[in-house]
Amino acid sequence: MRLAVMGAGPGGYVAAIKAAQMGAEVTVIEDREVGGTCLNRGCIPTKTLLASAEAYLKAKELDSFGIELTGEVVPNLKKIMERKGRVVNTLVKGIRGLFKSWGITLIEGRGTLLGAGKIEVRKKDGSTAAVEADKIIIATGSRPAQIPVFPMDGKSILSSDDVLDLTEMPKSLIIIGAGVVGCEFACIFGAFGTAVTMVEMMPRAVSTEDVEISELLEKELKKKKIKLLTGVGVEKVDAREDGVHVFLADGSELTAEKVLVSIGRALNSTGIGLETAGVKTGPKGEITVNNRLETNVDGIYAVGDVTGGILLAHVASTEGITAAMNACGEDERMDYSVVPAAIFTSPEIASVGLREFQAIEKGMKIKTGRFQFRGLGKAHAMGEISGFIKIIADADTDRVVGGHIIGPHSSDLIHEIALAMKSGLRAKDIAGTIHAHPTLSEGIMEAAEDVHGRAVHLPKK
Repeated sequence: MRLAVMGAGPGGYVAAIKAAQMGAEVTVIEDREVGGTCLNRGCIPTKTLLASAEAYLKAKELDSFGIELTGEVVPNLKKIMERKGRVVNTLVKGIRGLFKSWGITLIEGRGTLLGAGKIEVRKKDGSTAAVEADKIIIATGSRPAQIPVFPMDGKSILSSDDVLDLTEMPKSLIIIGAGVVGCEFACIFGAFGTAVTMVEMMPRAVSTEDVEISELLEKELKKKKIKLLTGVGVEKVDAREDGVHVFLADGSELTAEKVLVSIGRALNSTGIGLETAGVKTGPKGEITVNNRLETNVDGIYAVGDVTGGILLAHVASTEGITAAMNACGEDERMDYSVVPAAIFTSPEIASVGLREFQAIEKGMKIKTGRFQFRGLGKAHAMGEISGFIKIIADADTDRVVGGHIIGPHSSDLIHEIALAMKSGLRAKDIAGTIHAHPTLSEGIMEAAEDVHGRAVHLPKK
């Protein structure tokens, strides 16, 4: 079976490898670089910058760990960006090596559907190539949304892509949008000493998260001297010689050296021949698929951001595996009931399942358990005691329906709760599982015990 994959991001490249493992003859078409947004312009570059920010902050706090450091510790953005480039290049080479190992053909260029089973590729040198396949998986991803009121020029008014190419640390930065991307960059540049102001239309930062999580994050941002303005929109952005002027809907005006626009993403579904092939799309250009990731055209599948679903790399990868297996003759279905997510702020945030307000909106009877990191010996040893763990359970069955963490290593810890949900476990099943001491994961056990008011390391209520 011949399979063509349009796009080599976390959805496309994973689909290609899975199909090759199942014996398919696979061709991948990519017009930029393998790894897509996640590896080249998203998850990995930002986490590499965050690692530098955390190292810098830790260096400034060495005295509290009994370590004396003479001299000044200074962040060098040029070197930080060079390290980011090395990390990205290493992982790109890894994917290219996997393609070679599994006999996957990579064509570098822009693919356009000509119909079922046919793709025209315009290569970077201007030449064209024809690709014929029995099945096609579309995994073209997304890009930063372009909105006229925010005239991004790549110099003063930046997208999340542009900001990764800075070579000098801005003295001041206004971030429009206090969602996942905005808050992550606020923590990164705030750590390096940039004066950061965030503007958010919604009433709270990371408004998709549990309310208590947002409240604590806002307190932590304030401690870091990051200004946050919520419940106010931006009417105009104007780049001038003295900086970028941001005019707010309440009549006030802000000025900074740079502005970062982080207010959403646009889907890469135009100009790839969907109309020619007869592939249906929704109102935002999202490709319509079923739970097997099939489009309305037989033999054409779509995965990842371009379907307009959950815009997370690990979801795209799971969809890629599902689509590849179905293309190769299996019968797999996507299950979105348990999808963990992480926000790499400082402190980290992680969540899975229902937020408390969502459970209440559904009319569910719930019980919640909480445990603060300051109650853990390991957190004190690490010098990171801010944050808490929250578990939500069905009051009648005790089954875990949600979990929320803000604190050190939240992105790693959340998966115990995700596995419990996937397996239909109860809060008392987590509470009854022996956890190693001293660890951060003990906090999950304690939060599960607190669902029934039995946490050993909490005072009597």
